[in-house]
Amino acid sequence: MPSAVTGTKLHMAFRLTPHERGFYPLFTRAAENIVAAAEELTKLVAAEPSGRPVLAARVKDLEHTGDDLTHEIMVKLNSVFVTPFDREDIYRLASSLDDVLDAIEEAADRIVLYRLDALPAGISVQADVLLRAARATASAMPGLEKLDSLREYWVHVNSLEDEGDEAYRELLRDLLAPTNDASPLDVLTVLKIKEIVETLEEAADAFETVANTVESIAVKEA
Repeated sequence: MPSAVTGTKLHMAFRLTPHERGFYPLFTRAAENIVAAAEELTKLVAAEPSGRPVLAARVKDLEHTGDDLTHEIMVKLNSVFVTPFDREDIYRLASSLDDVLDAIEEAADRIVLYRLDALPAGISVQADVLLRAARATASAMPGLEKLDSLREYWVHVNSLEDEGDEAYRELLRDLLAPTNDASPLDVLTVLKIKEIVETLEEAADAFETVANTVESIAVKEA
């Protein structure tokens, strides 16, 4: 029977294998890819209708890149013996990052598909919140390896999600109960904008899930 010392050495050897450490750069690359998509979404929201299809195509390409990274994480998850933290947390983190990107791509696609002209100013606020959450997430991902100094990250993202919620509620209020001096929108346009607003809110919620997962990992591994 191996001694406790031998067992400890074996455990340390497993903890230092390249396979295990390979998750960290993948999560970082996935988050950086989301930053690129959020930047393109911000440009799309501010662009004239004629310039939106090109930007939406860029978002779609980045979404495909994100799918590839998610697949790579899942393949690694199913092929390594020792993981840096709980397998279900790795799965949840990868899935949540993928959910963010899916929602961003869906919102960009709908803006183009619905051929909307001017967008409500609140949608720019939502896009800005997503961009800030994306940058915070990308900055935090390298910290997964040591799991220190990450509390500020998840507190910040939860605060951004609250900010996104406020923008979401204001947009719905203005859409469904416009003020007397606002130009009325036809019902179909209201429904189209409502779908876009809700999709952007889903992206903000997914960012919060990412942050909550990081918090869970940090607490378990403390």
